[in-house]
Amino acid sequence: MNYKFCVPCLLGLEGPIADELKRLDLQGVSSENGRVFFTGDESAAAKANINLRIGERVLIEVGSFEARTFDELFEGTKALPWESIIPADGAFPVKGYSLNSTLFSVSDCQKIIKKAMAERLKRVYGIEWFQETGALYQVQFSIMKDKVSLCIDTSGAGLHKRGYRPAHNAAPLKETMAAAMVKLSRYRGRDDFCDPFCGSGTIPIEAALIAKNRAPGLERDFAAMGWKNIDKRLWDDAREAARAAEFHGDYHIIGSDVDPNAIAIAKENARRAGVDDVVRFELADAMKFDRKTDRGVIVTNPPYGERIMEKQEAEELYRGFGRAYSASENWQLYLLSSHTEFERTFGRQADKKRKLYNGMIKCDLFMYFSDKK
Repeated sequence: MNYKFCVPCLLGLEGPIADELKRLDLQGVSSENGRVFFTGDESAAAKANINLRIGERVLIEVGSFEARTFDELFEGTKALPWESIIPADGAFPVKGYSLNSTLFSVSDCQKIIKKAMAERLKRVYGIEWFQETGALYQVQFSIMKDKVSLCIDTSGAGLHKRGYRPAHNAAPLKETMAAAMVKLSRYRGRDDFCDPFCGSGTIPIEAALIAKNRAPGLERDFAAMGWKNIDKRLWDDAREAARAAEFHGDYHIIGSDVDPNAIAIAKENARRAGVDDVVRFELADAMKFDRKTDRGVIVTNPPYGERIMEKQEAEELYRGFGRAYSASENWQLYLLSSHTEFERTFGRQADKKRKLYNGMIKCDLFMYFSDKK
């Protein structure tokens, strides 16, 4: 069966995700704010879940329609072919959100969507009460400017949960955002790579996974693995294909931090991710950065002065790192910060900037292509 899939994402990452999907040879790729779409059969669900680095999850869009009244929401939901995915014993809880729409009560929308689905499935399966004891078919709705989109989640836990980071330090960067930053830097494993504010090691670990072309979802399970309408062999085939596509080379990836505890956590996370053979973590002060390279990429996410440290402390850190970077040679820099005065305190305007959101925090990815002023 052919489906329309939806990959929700943080604003600003639609382009990189569309590129990922196209590289996976998935069809019908298109995007809008915060979402990227593609089409495919059940094997596409397995391939996308196992291989996507940047998207938040993989949803099947069952249908979309406009609704300004609860009656329209009920009838629009009831008209969709839920039985093509959800079996008689399936569990189908409903959650979602509404933005800039006439129907703004999320709890009321949840109840109406659930009731409409139950009415249709009652008629199809000829039963009056659903025990919902089978596999989970999490229903997600979004209502934006009165347009309703109804989806079923194939992923379960978000795709950022790779499984290698049960331990982390304060204010960790999501794995999906770290991967996006590395992708935007165009790092492919050929250059030296460094994160001088590595924290729990997420950016260097994601860089190692990208260098090795190792699929981020190889070692985890997904909700749709328990669905009756998707053959288990499709998941096995997708994993086997992903393993066959891995690279094996000599990579120079370093993460450093001033916190010994962070370094210990980063080393353990790298071990869990299976990349401790290609990532090195060291105790070092970013304000004394002096690493030598013929060609290198720095991708980093220093403290913003919002959650971990005070704004003034963050500015001192930016100032010190700016001086150290200016004295270095042959390093390109990709630095994520929400600080509105970052360039002033760093001591230099970026060659290019890209707006991104780290969770709910509006940030810029500051890009410096030459290490000289």
